[in-house]
Amino acid sequence: MVHSVELLFDEASEAALRGAWDDLARNGIRSLSGHRSESNRPHVTVTVAAELDDAVDAPLRHVLDRLPLRCVIGAPMLFGGGRATTLVRLVVPSAELLALHEQVHRICVPHMPDGPLPHAAPGQWTPHVTLARRVPVTSLPVAVTLPAVTRDLDAAVVGLRHWDGNAKVVHPIG
Repeated sequence: MVHSVELLFDEASEAALRGAWDDLARNGIRSLSGHRSESNRPHVTVTVAAELDDAVDAPLRHVLDRLPLRCVIGAPMLFGGGRATTLVRLVVPSAELLALHEQVHRICVPHMPDGPLPHAAPGQWTPHVTLARRVPVTSLPVAVTLPAVTRDLDAAVVGLRHWDGNAKVVHPIG
């Protein structure tokens, strides 16, 4: 499994994103709405690594000084290929969001024995919110016509957490 540091949205933004999950499900596309774990909520993964020491939680509190952070959840994007793909929404990479990412990276690297996964490093990171995994390509024409998937969303990031995928434990920061 992996560890990640994730940004969390305010109630209105989270509700809108959950609405997109629900719209996808109503249209026959298995979205994250079907995942009932308490830890399942819309988020932006800021960094991810095979291991991340719990001692990182205290220094990550300094990132909270940057919150709340306004952002725009923009265009739908696809990760992966083949007969199924992952459907996500881009979080427009503003200067403020990229600076936050850089700060999280600097704080976390000393606590990552093998460093971050390559796609999480500065210059390689694509900020996004996942809507659905393993979407058959035949379902994409429906998915990308849903307003909740395509309409820009003005959102606010208000929280931070450390997800320990090995223990399946959420560590709220702050």
